Amino acid sequence: MKQRKILIIRIIVTVFITLLLYYFLLPPLNLTAPEFYLFLFLIFLVYSFTSVVKVIDIRNTIVNASTGSFKFIYYFLAVLLASVLILIINLIFSPLFMSDAYAKRIIINKDSDFTTDVLEVDFNSIALLDKDSSRKLGDRVMGEMTELVSQFDVSDLYTQINYNSDIVRVTPLDYADWIKYFTNRNNGVSGYIMVNSVTGDSNLVKLDEGMKYTPNALFFENLYRYLRIKYPTEILGEESFEIDNEGNPYWIVPTIKYTAVGLMEEVSGVIIVNPINGDTKKYMVGEVPTWVDHVYPANLILNQVDNWGKYQDGFWNSIFGQKGVVKPTDGYNYLAMNDDVYLYTGITSAVKDSSNLGFILTNMRTKETSYYAVAGAEEYSAMASAEGQVQQMSYSATFPLLINLRGRPTYLISLKDNAGLVKMYAFVDVLDYQKVSVTEASYGIEKAASNYLNNLSFENTTNELFRKNIVIKEINQAIIDGITYYYLIDNDLNKYRVSIKVNDEILGFIKVGDVINVSYMVDSEVKNVVEVNDEE
Repeated sequence: MKQRKILIIRIIVTVFITLLLYYFLLPPLNLTAPEFYLFLFLIFLVYSFTSVVKVIDIRNTIVNASTGSFKFIYYFLAVLLASVLILIINLIFSPLFMSDAYAKRIIINKDSDFTTDVLEVDFNSIALLDKDSSRKLGDRVMGEMTELVSQFDVSDLYTQINYNSDIVRVTPLDYADWIKYFTNRNNGVSGYIMVNSVTGDSNLVKLDEGMKYTPNALFFENLYRYLRIKYPTEILGEESFEIDNEGNPYWIVPTIKYTAVGLMEEVSGVIIVNPINGDTKKYMVGEVPTWVDHVYPANLILNQVDNWGKYQDGFWNSIFGQKGVVKPTDGYNYLAMNDDVYLYTGITSAVKDSSNLGFILTNMRTKETSYYAVAGAEEYSAMASAEGQVQQMSYSATFPLLINLRGRPTYLISLKDNAGLVKMYAFVDVLDYQKVSVTEASYGIEKAASNYLNNLSFENTTNELFRKNIVIKEINQAIIDGITYYYLIDNDLNKYRVSIKVNDEILGFIKVGDVINVSYMVDSEVKNVVEVNDEE
């Protein structure tokens, strides 16, 4: 009788703590989710702990709940066996054995043409404001709403979307703290902020009915807790905030699927949540309404592009030979085209250099991806080049926008002061980042583009990348903006220019008579070298 009572107490304690853990951790009940196994481990830990401790019964007499440490060893071995099994399964599905599957996580069209796919830039519909500038404008709007500023904060989401042919960033208001949640929960969050990324116009959109289901709400109005109860087996990705063509707010939450346990993450669909009344609808990939712009998270796309560049020729090549291995650059930006939002990032070689071999554009709704073999300056080199033009001002460059200017890929960069205000616009040629022009922002973006085109000449240029072995006949050096450049002449009297950043391990030791392998663009009489390797 006493043992039965102890067993009941153990079960009640375990169930109670399990419910608490589920409430706070919100794990998906899915065998492919790592969080699920952490949840199971904690349950086992709780149950095994109750089996070895001594329990005080209702008569305050101490009884043994089990055979103690002997049973605990069995629980420990069970957890260890399960962990080893998961590790073995994940090893089988790791890039070591499945490199081809990792490389094909994203399908990339290599036959795309930049001037065909990316239309000539229209400065009346280009997003000049980045997230940081939008945030400052949004905070200013909120500061003017004295009746709201004490009750709500502004979320940091600022999702860039297409809204009725306008490029805007939208972000919801948040409860200022848990006290404000209790005082405002009956009416909900009263609105969201919209910032026009082209003109800078910003306003607070007040809703007739407030948003009840938000990420920082409490209890079962918390967005993720609400979705976890409705979709207990779904693995939920990071939410984004969007509005439909009528201006109605929605949460867009991707659903994730894995191979094995936590490997090869992929989006299986999205759950669209009405934050006002809590209505939800799940869509599979390919069925998502066209007004939704963000289905695939940017970090997921970059991870898949990285796998594509790393594992095309197998796992071991990605570590040792690295032949043909490429990777995305560290930053990314968005382009708005064809009523969709595209992620842009450069593609560079696996070795450290300051050049791109090309770039990709990925549709954030469909994941359709195109690669453009337009070799040129890496984005951060272009940013440094723009900053170098006004180094006395100590302006900081934003991550570039890639545009088609007169049929030529060009970086458009904003230069900001310490207060975050845009002071100048810079245009930098993708093929040669030394071709740069900066103009005061007060003159307008079209004047800045005109100055750039008038000051620079692009005759006899090509986007094609050439590769060959050369024998060095003559070497000269020059330091430009703190960067060492090598000017080489080969035995055929061809002239080459190459930055030390392209490959300092080779260029720092070259001498007359050496044979090196170079990849270069014919941009003038002097060929711009974008990659240097040992002789092939």
